[in-house]
Amino acid sequence: MALPPSVFTTVATNIKHHLYTKKGFNRLIVEKPFGKDTESSRKLVNDLGNLFTEEEIFRIDHYLGKEMVKNIMTLRFANIFLGAVWSKDYIDNIQITFKEPFGTEGRGGYFDEYGIIRDVMQNHLLQILSILAMEKPKSLDSEHIRDAKVDLLKSVKPIRKEDILLGQYIGSEDGVKNGYREDKTVPDDSITPTFAALTLFIENNRWKGVPFVLKSGKALDQLKTEVRIQLRDVQDPMFANLSRNELVIRVQPDEAVYMKMMNKKPGLSMDILISELDLTYNRRFPDSKIPEAYEALLLDAFSGDHTNFVRDDELDAAWKILTPILNQIDKEKIEPIKYAYGSRGPVEVNSFIEKYGFKRDQQLYIWDEPSNKSKV
Repeated sequence: MALPPSVFTTVATNIKHHLYTKKGFNRLIVEKPFGKDTESSRKLVNDLGNLFTEEEIFRIDHYLGKEMVKNIMTLRFANIFLGAVWSKDYIDNIQITFKEPFGTEGRGGYFDEYGIIRDVMQNHLLQILSILAMEKPKSLDSEHIRDAKVDLLKSVKPIRKEDILLGQYIGSEDGVKNGYREDKTVPDDSITPTFAALTLFIENNRWKGVPFVLKSGKALDQLKTEVRIQLRDVQDPMFANLSRNELVIRVQPDEAVYMKMMNKKPGLSMDILISELDLTYNRRFPDSKIPEAYEALLLDAFSGDHTNFVRDDELDAAWKILTPILNQIDKEKIEPIKYAYGSRGPVEVNSFIEKYGFKRDQQLYIWDEPSNKSKV
């Protein structure tokens, strides 16, 4: 059901009455958004639960079908050298970034009702966070994995107002692209954010004190989704101008995993530079076909595998994290910061992430991507 949530119950009721079979199996695949807050989400869960069992319901979030998101568990739990540093003792901060280079053209009416936090963060980014930070599941059984994700989400502290930054795009600097409010389907005085940065803290022994910065926005400079894990500084350094090690998981485009590290510059000197251990999929697996996320998830649904689908209590835990701050944003009518279409977002985001310990490279670093060279 890739439909407006307002008709989920009506459609599901008719499916149950006219199409439900007792001879084979039934699969009800529900596309987001799963409500707008905790209350509406619970009502939707209850309404659908009166018609179908939890075993028959598959709440689909296509990011859970993306190759690099599915690879996070393997990276964490199949590699001892990564597992050993996966905690507050070695990790200083983590950023999860979602960028889109287009605005809401043609769907501003829908988007204005939800905003970027509900549209992207409540589902895609919280799902990535839960897999990144959860404890090791008891097994690869789908319920054990989802149990671990729920436990993690329940450990996230309430979000404070000072831990958010909101933005809304205006027209591009060259005048070619219109601003958000210039969309005819958007109210002229809309303060719905099209960009948001939220910082979450997890109250458990593994992650206490480590900031998880979630950033997402529309009408930005590029298409990119990535996880950037910045490790702590080297203690008592012998070398000058050290940059921090970073593990980067590029979800899209050009799937990759690379570790930024310090390396001796080739030659006779002892000068150092930033290099990388690079696993770029286009180079390492040139003949492999990575299926589209929906392809993989639909196959899982047909097979009855719930691993990469959202369980009812997981959904509730995610909404509990965001509903209080969403209510505060709506009540106080917080005005978003303006940023130009095609930019990197509000310029204030740089000081925002630095407030949580992020340090920029001491040297210029160029990563040789498959399609181009860019600063990262």
